[in-house]
Amino acid sequence: MNPLYQLLRVSLIVTIITAGAMNVEAQIGSRQSFGQSLIQAIKISGPLTFCNEPVPLNETDVKERLERELLASLENSGEVILWLKRANRYFPHIEKALKDNALPDDLKYVVIAESSLKPLATSNRGAVGFWQFIENTGNKYGMKINNDVDERRNFFISTDAAISYFKDLHTIFGSWTLAAAAYNMGEEGLKTEMLMQKENNYYRLYLNQETQRYVFRILAAKMILSNPEKYGFSLTEDELYKPFQFDHIEITINQPVPLYIIAQAANTYFKVIKDLNPDIKNYYLSAGKHDLLIPRGTAQGFQEKYEMLLNHWLELKEKSIYTIEQGDNLSIIAKRFNVSIKAIMIWNDLSNAKDVSPGDKLIIFTDTDLFDSSGKQ
Repeated sequence: MNPLYQLLRVSLIVTIITAGAMNVEAQIGSRQSFGQSLIQAIKISGPLTFCNEPVPLNETDVKERLERELLASLENSGEVILWLKRANRYFPHIEKALKDNALPDDLKYVVIAESSLKPLATSNRGAVGFWQFIENTGNKYGMKINNDVDERRNFFISTDAAISYFKDLHTIFGSWTLAAAAYNMGEEGLKTEMLMQKENNYYRLYLNQETQRYVFRILAAKMILSNPEKYGFSLTEDELYKPFQFDHIEITINQPVPLYIIAQAANTYFKVIKDLNPDIKNYYLSAGKHDLLIPRGTAQGFQEKYEMLLNHWLELKEKSIYTIEQGDNLSIIAKRFNVSIKAIMIWNDLSNAKDVSPGDKLIIFTDTDLFDSSGKQ
């Protein structure tokens, strides 16, 4: 082998090994720095309270449980950023509602632990919405829950219900910390554990794992959102999601009406109406009275435009009736009119594609029926 070539080859190998070692050292240094920053972040200087009730940080078990939830939250930094952004949208109303009802401000952090401020959040136990009500409790506190509407997903209605529920829980337990635990596991379950364990201090109760961690998740959210810079989160005002901007309208209808008509009357589109009113589950507003949110500045002139659009749709509906013939099924009809089976089922409120018979009348719209000259549905 050429001596010069051999020398160059050895030099290259040494360079690669050196660079690799430096890279490994940099990675180790980065991990050490990150680890140290976490250690600093979870250093808790008391006193700490929940709803003005002291958290016994002098108890080793309590401190460990809180550190665990802080680390669990900080590990998911993306979710924390979304907490901070969404809190700017939702917290002003929650804070005002709590203050108006003389309830502690710290209760606003419960909604972070429950849903991360996501209207469509669900749990494997069937809890739904911002405040994660199960159906029975939702019904008890006056929320409408049926095939068309689920008011657990309505921010304003569910917040009022949560406030009423917390009032009742505090009356029962005399402690906001215990009220929070009961909110998570149910009042009867908590009463039973308190009775069997002869203990009325949340921090000393042995509960199911979810409830054991629950108040600490709330405390972690409070600590991070109260001082985000300490935990490495620094967002400008422009980076936060804007508070709700909307107009409020009331509308009464005597038959189901397509939601896109509401959207057109409000000079917007279907998705905006669904986002502002997440409690509406389907493509139609059901018959009855509705309180709706529409984009800010669109309430003026809404009613006149709505009535015009509704009358046009009713006329179109009358012209779009098809009578099922012998040998028809929804698949054949869908191909004939070049529409989907699902669309036919939605237009006719069918839950089963087989629930049709010769002589039945179906409403079937076409593309030219549903889109105006601007291409807007």
